[in-house]
Amino acid sequence: MRNEDGNAASAGSRPVALVTGVGRTVGIGAGVARRLAAAGWDVAFTHWSPYDARMPWGVERGAADEIAEELAGHGADTLAVEADLADPATPERIFDAVERRFGGVTALVMCHCESVDSGLLDTTVESFDRHFAVNARATWLLIRAYGRRFQDAPGTGRVIALTSDHTVGNLPYGASKGALDRITLAAAHELAHLGITANVVNPGPVDTGWMSDEVREQLTARTPLGRLGTPQDTAHLVEFLCSPQGGWINGQLLTSNGGFVN
Repeated sequence: MRNEDGNAASAGSRPVALVTGVGRTVGIGAGVARRLAAAGWDVAFTHWSPYDARMPWGVERGAADEIAEELAGHGADTLAVEADLADPATPERIFDAVERRFGGVTALVMCHCESVDSGLLDTTVESFDRHFAVNARATWLLIRAYGRRFQDAPGTGRVIALTSDHTVGNLPYGASKGALDRITLAAAHELAHLGITANVVNPGPVDTGWMSDEVREQLTARTPLGRLGTPQDTAHLVEFLCSPQGGWINGQLLTSNGGFVN
């Protein structure tokens, strides 16, 4: 793996995916990165350890290196970029780093998020603004940078964002994810002249280490298939959307949650 200051290299034969929010080996972002690497993509990914540091699970030391080694095991060239997506200058910096390393990006897959539980009565203005900065504004700025720089053949480009419909007791997260939906779906029309598809995926409840035993039991009981989602479930759908076979799916909010009932 080379970090964001690595030397530029000539583009290889594998297409390049940029996956955001790949900070933990058990996360959905890591699952998506692994699946795309196995499917023949080179993968650049972002992570932001200060977010993990203030969350209950904490920072997973060495996660970026471990994930990069796994991707390399699938033949992928990789790049990890530490990126604070609350900073509006960060998306352009990410694309600068990726282009120095690989050239252009074919698929943009956004798995990043700010997610701190709070409701209507106890959400702070600072928390509300941070959620919208990371989940909505950064999504727009990433898509904007991607669209302005896209140079691949029409029909190959992909924009995919992960969303959620959870709002009760999680107001700023759910509200900002709703904004993310509309921003991403707009790209299906505004980037149509470039031959880029854009879709949103709602994976439902996926246990990546944040659930208590009680929450896990409650959510499992509301899923007809009798289990929670896994990062791999989401990753297989993302892989399909990124493939030539998935190119006719466009402008959709896809619910892939095993039939989970909210």
